Amino acid sequence: MLVLAIETSCDETSVALVRDGSRILSNVVSSQVDIHERFGGVVPELASRKHLENIGIVIDEALHKAQLSLNDVEGICVTRGPGLIGALLVGLSTAKALAFALRVPWVGLHHMEGHILAVKLERELEFPFLALAVSGAHTHLYRVDGYGCYQTLGRTLDDAAGEAYDKVGKLLGLGYPAGAAIDRLAAEGDSGRWTFPRALLQKDNLDFSFSGLKTAVWSQVSKVSPDAEEVRHIAAGFQEAVVDVLTRKTLKAVAGSGLRRVVVAGGVACNRGLRERFNMLAERHDFDVYFPSPGLCADNAAMLAVAGNFYLENGCSESLSLNAVAQWILDSVKFSFD
Repeated sequence: MLVLAIETSCDETSVALVRDGSRILSNVVSSQVDIHERFGGVVPELASRKHLENIGIVIDEALHKAQLSLNDVEGICVTRGPGLIGALLVGLSTAKALAFALRVPWVGLHHMEGHILAVKLERELEFPFLALAVSGAHTHLYRVDGYGCYQTLGRTLDDAAGEAYDKVGKLLGLGYPAGAAIDRLAAEGDSGRWTFPRALLQKDNLDFSFSGLKTAVWSQVSKVSPDAEEVRHIAAGFQEAVVDVLTRKTLKAVAGSGLRRVVVAGGVACNRGLRERFNMLAERHDFDVYFPSPGLCADNAAMLAVAGNFYLENGCSESLSLNAVAQWILDSVKFSFD
């Protein structure tokens, strides 16, 4: 099946054309970073307006790169939620209009389902497996037993890991988004110079918390007014705390579940320090760890086509009355099959 996928959950307008849920023919991403950078974060109203301006252009570019036309499309999938409601509505409305005009089936998908399954665009991966989903708005541990079969094992109780990166980056004067800058500086710094808290590690659960870590960095920075060299050490100490929590919680999930396959997905999965630690721990503790390539870690439409193709091929199709949802628990994703 040839699927057209649309992603507009936050500040990237993305459209992809994917054959059989695995072969990417095009995957166009239009970023809004330059617009939101001066505000230190995404402004929802501006994001929605920019999606509205870009969506038609991005669809045309995706079709051009794939050397296809809309008449070739056999099904459509789109992010239904969670995300910024105005941004989601642009993508969802576009998907509905195209499905109606082309008379093809369509499905609305969970954003994190796309991230978790993006790795299947690049390699064969059998169910079940564990998934650590880490992005600007999400830090969750899932057990994944199949398409539409997800169980939340742990989640952040406050800030997500990516959100903490951006807020700490702002404190250190690194601009927005700050994840890549902190990762780069951390490689040059001494993580032992600054020790920051690791929340909930002693708790008998798999939940996360990063608000206290962010506050601890703010408390220290406000006292010392760090120079460029010290910023590198602070970045290293901060990243060490985040990586330590993410990997140790995941190791606990591996031990408790007995599963030996782990997927790390989402924007923070691009982080060099996190990848290196997971690869080292996987070898030491005898499990397999999988990361999507960097281009598939960030928000993109192609990642949606893995689940989208499966649901569409199995007879799923949404009603045109389906609405976007700003909040949506992945465990509740359910589709009816013909």
